[in-house]
Amino acid sequence: MADAARATQVTGLDNAAPHLRVRDLAKYFDVSPPFITRALQGSGRSTLRAVDGIDFQIETGKTFSLVGESGCGKSTVARLVVGLYTPTKGQVEFDGVDIAGLTTRRAMEPVRRRMQMIFQDPYASLNPRWRVADIVAEPIRTHGLIDDNRAVLRRVGELLEQVRLSPQDGEKFPHEFSGGQRQRISIARALASNPEFLVCDEPTSALDVSVQAQILNLMKDLQRELGLTYLFISHDLAVVYHISDYVGVMYLGRLVEWAPAEEVFHNPQHPYTRMLLDAIPDLEMSGRPRQAVAGEVPSPIHPPSGCHFHPRCPLANDRCRAEVPKALPRTGGQVACHAVEENRLPARVQP
Repeated sequence: MADAARATQVTGLDNAAPHLRVRDLAKYFDVSPPFITRALQGSGRSTLRAVDGIDFQIETGKTFSLVGESGCGKSTVARLVVGLYTPTKGQVEFDGVDIAGLTTRRAMEPVRRRMQMIFQDPYASLNPRWRVADIVAEPIRTHGLIDDNRAVLRRVGELLEQVRLSPQDGEKFPHEFSGGQRQRISIARALASNPEFLVCDEPTSALDVSVQAQILNLMKDLQRELGLTYLFISHDLAVVYHISDYVGVMYLGRLVEWAPAEEVFHNPQHPYTRMLLDAIPDLEMSGRPRQAVAGEVPSPIHPPSGCHFHPRCPLANDRCRAEVPKALPRTGGQVACHAVEENRLPARVQP
């Protein structure tokens, strides 16, 4: 009983099963040159470790955000979760069902209806030859949710109103809308199958800042109204702070830290998380010492040994260069860092 209570205190979760649980998830891509080229050069195969064994979980009705520099594996995680990629190893459990074990289209059908994705580029994710009504109605017809065509069109009108558009917009084509309006259409399409879980792959990165705020507020309103659960992918820390309940920080395919959003932003543990936050402009001129993110992200084809972050970390030692850090409990989440484990992390001055 004491161990269970301690686990609850550490992770911030009760005994209720999470909506989504990811266990030791990995995705490797073979990026080797053709066989003849390798034979002439005397080289072996090359493997890109896009996602290299990560664990996290998302409670029902919450938003878990993944952040990190470009190429860290965030979007690959999104595609693994919705089943667009097959994991190299690990599990993606949705309501206790391992999606990776569903190998047929028929087996995946119930999960696909309950889980939808909003893509990054609203200009590329909508068919330019279809009217908006047909775009939004496609999931309804695909899953056989409504048979009568008039009822389908009524439902499309309701969905467009739900995302703050007009039912009359259904007669238009995507090119007649602005970027923010197109993303609203994408959200309406994602909601058409009455999903419980949405994977949002940088849904605001292609939009102006003022439009970003409108879309984020819309998504938060929809979450409250419909009880949605979000996996939110972003590189923008301001966006993540606005929408997240939990934040996970990725670096070169690994999850280095995750915790409640308030903890990550006000009490970051991992040196990489601290450096990301220090890169945010200090508009209040607090004078707090800052350590900007230095160096380049190493190649995921030839990642550094031990902790992947050690070539850029000011606290790295020989252990960091040789041994992969294990995830340690921290307030409400986990952190994988030898410096944290050995209490070598300097105190961070709060603004």
